[in-house]
Amino acid sequence: MKKNNRIIFLLVLLISCAGSKGIKPEIKDIKELIFASGTINWDDSYNLTAQTDGILTNANFELGDTVSAGMIIGIIDNKTNNINTQSAQQLLAISVQNISNNAPALKQLEQNIISAENKYNQDKIQAQRYEELIKINAVSQVEYENSNLAAINSLSQLNALKSQYQVLLQQAQQQYINSSNQLKNSSVVLSYNQLTAPQSGTIIKQHKTNGDYVRKGDIIAVIANPKNVEAVLNVDENSIGKIKLGQTVYIKLNTAKDKNITGKISSIVPAFDEKTQSFICKVQFDEALEFSLYGTQLEANVLVGEKKNAMLIPRSYMGYGNKVRVKGKDKPVIVKTGIVSTEYVEILEGITMNDLILPLKP
Repeated sequence: MKKNNRIIFLLVLLISCAGSKGIKPEIKDIKELIFASGTINWDDSYNLTAQTDGILTNANFELGDTVSAGMIIGIIDNKTNNINTQSAQQLLAISVQNISNNAPALKQLEQNIISAENKYNQDKIQAQRYEELIKINAVSQVEYENSNLAAINSLSQLNALKSQYQVLLQQAQQQYINSSNQLKNSSVVLSYNQLTAPQSGTIIKQHKTNGDYVRKGDIIAVIANPKNVEAVLNVDENSIGKIKLGQTVYIKLNTAKDKNITGKISSIVPAFDEKTQSFICKVQFDEALEFSLYGTQLEANVLVGEKKNAMLIPRSYMGYGNKVRVKGKDKPVIVKTGIVSTEYVEILEGITMNDLILPLKP
């Protein structure tokens, strides 16, 4: 038993002595990476919203389906819109008839105008006769004046009927325009019963299904362009100052952790996000993703600095205040650092390649 204890003691002593020897700085390449969590998002997406109230029917779409522009993917059953459109069609048919040549009111006025014209022509001829007769005193002055008055009244009646015809025709035309516009408006409202995809894309969210009652403005689904996939990162406020546009980002999706994906910082939202308590940065992938799901969680490392042939020491050998223990010196030495990675620290000033750096704890 004593022999075993002695062996363990010797092993501990050897390890302690080896650690106390320390290490020397080495020349290596270093990268400074900032960690950030995030999700997969679509830069080009839109909400497909209900334009009318009603029951959702024929919703023949599911999450992940691809839709094309103009494709009808559902119907909102709103009977009021159907009734209004049918009523507008009937009113338009009546107004079309009212401006046609066979319109009853216009036809009646045309007959009245013809009769008035005949009467005026007769009265005018009679007045002309009396004008010749009065010259030879064959008729009295009263008869002559009455003939002129009859012609004047006939002409006035004729003109009044013609004016009435124009007014009635104008009213019929106005009614036609109003009915036509009403039908157009009703047709537009009726079209709201159809859920139509305005552009091609993939359904990444589905908020309503068959049988759901929807109100105008409710979001039915979210459709996105699968070619414009991006990563949305949440960057800590202590690190956002180092993030720049165009920096390389190394990404691993939670759904494919064995695959390394690269991208570039494409935008930095200039506002603090209260919900996530972080700053939002967006990343465009260098290559299109073979498969991606909206909202997929990810881990990212943003490359904010790198240097080749830098003088490095292990990060564990540097203490608080950038202090390191150097063999042969009684007090810790304060060093000037450059790039700091998860494992190594770049040393700019304070020690040389020949110094032996001791562990922080003897």
